[in-house]
Amino acid sequence: MATYYDYAPLFRSSVGFDRVFNLLENAQRGRSINDWPPYDIVKTGGDSYRISIAVAGYAQNDLDITFQSNLLTVAGKKPEAAAEAYLHRGIAGRPFEHRFELADHVRVNGAHLKNGLLSLDLVREVPEEMKPRKIAIETAPTLERSALPAQIEAQKAA
Repeated sequence: MATYYDYAPLFRSSVGFDRVFNLLENAQRGRSINDWPPYDIVKTGGDSYRISIAVAGYAQNDLDITFQSNLLTVAGKKPEAAAEAYLHRGIAGRPFEHRFELADHVRVNGAHLKNGLLSLDLVREVPEEMKPRKIAIETAPTLERSALPAQIEAQKAA
């Protein structure tokens, strides 16, 4: 039994959270997810990450990495091999595609292929204007006589 959550009431009372609701809807959608080839996601530092994908048998030209609008796509497709008489074919060479939703300000820093392992280095770079900053508290300047509200002086009536 699949459970479906309706986020429509939240759209009425929030502004600017559309992307969060879309991510939640995509995560709960009952789609078949192919976890081949296997991959790891590792946090390597405070603001750095690494995605490692096991791509044994794929050459550098067989892999395609695309980053667009917070979506990282890694695809692999091997060219058709000549028809050989395999007695056993255990090394998979089928096409694949992995999609990773990245948070804001996360970018791909580099990629390298070594010993059948494709590693993608990611780093989160928050712009200076979005980083927390200290706000100095100033003391109120002493009010001068001229800045005080004018007071009417008159003689008291008896």
